[in-house]
Amino acid sequence: MRVLIYGASGMVGQGVLRECMKAKDVETVTVIVRSPLPDQHPGLEQVVTDDLISPLADVSAAGNWDACFFCLGVSASGLSEEDYSRLTFKLTLDIASHLVRLNPAMTFIYVSGAGTDSSEAGRSMWARVKGKIENTLLGLGFASALMFRPAIIQPLDGIRSKTAAYRIFYTVLSPFLSILKRLFPDSVLTTEEMGKAMLNAVRYGCSKHVLEKEDISLLARK
Repeated sequence: MRVLIYGASGMVGQGVLRECMKAKDVETVTVIVRSPLPDQHPGLEQVVTDDLISPLADVSAAGNWDACFFCLGVSASGLSEEDYSRLTFKLTLDIASHLVRLNPAMTFIYVSGAGTDSSEAGRSMWARVKGKIENTLLGLGFASALMFRPAIIQPLDGIRSKTAAYRIFYTVLSPFLSILKRLFPDSVLTTEEMGKAMLNAVRYGCSKHVLEKEDISLLARK
């Protein structure tokens, strides 16, 4: 399996990258990042650039990828709908549109979020924008386009969020998340489960296009 990851420096992306590097059936992982990652692995290729679309000009490389795990995102806090759409919808669809033209046979997995509004008409701004992204991705023409909607994600293996508020949240609540995970396994996903679920979606396929937290948990256990 050959994988492309966007957002590998974020909390979810770090977990996904870690699982890819552990998987015996993953031959190569290409990450497109703005800053170099500390990770070193024979199968890891880092493309460091401020232009996240230009690396896709290499048609031969794009044709080799079996999957794109799109873990890139920003918080909507303090942003107008116009700015949030520009930073999320436009960038995501620019990248996905390039990829589907070059390699429509790949699996494209987008990390969305619980509460995303597929109607695009709800009161929550971020949920409307995420819903628009999901709906557009599903209509692009990928052989398989999957929308992952996790809720609470517990970071494992020393992984930390880049967002200060999230780091505080996880530091304070980490013991409670562990208890909650034991009592209600599907209520909290881990970074490990996110990575395993994405890989299993490529390995075995998936009957659903939109996966809620329970679906992701089940897929991770395949």
